[in-house]
Amino acid sequence: MSVVDSYLKKHSEALVKDVGIEAACELTGKSKATLGRYYSGHEEHADRFMPIDAVAALEEAASYPHVTAALAELRGNSLNHDSRRNPNSKGGVNSDVIALSQRFALLMAEYNQSIEDGVITVTEAKRLLRETVALQQVLVDMKLHLEEETA
Repeated sequence: MSVVDSYLKKHSEALVKDVGIEAACELTGKSKATLGRYYSGHEEHADRFMPIDAVAALEEAASYPHVTAALAELRGNSLNHDSRRNPNSKGGVNSDVIALSQRFALLMAEYNQSIEDGVITVTEAKRLLRETVALQQVLVDMKLHLEEETA
């Protein structure tokens, strides 16, 4: 088994254990044995991986997106996980537009304060980055709500 395959299986196992085996079976509609095969290191299961719909269902219930993070890491990327964020919030697009306006105002206020002396310090840059990421998250939520409305 390749290093990549082993890495993905290890993170699939962490995902199932995070949710709990019984809950994972219920969420995915798979048996314990089937879930076990997805992260088994035995040669006969080397070509078996968890389907993406099962990963999505489990990651929604998990405390951390184990498989998604592993995939990102394999590509040299990283995730910024915010456990306070609720992508399934019921607010809808109108709430998203309000949140977007508020976040943009906070970003501009932070920028105005940071550039006041003509220099953006490392600390100020970190605060700007945090606000930019928060703004980005609102946009992602808005995108999800718009896709939901058009489905």
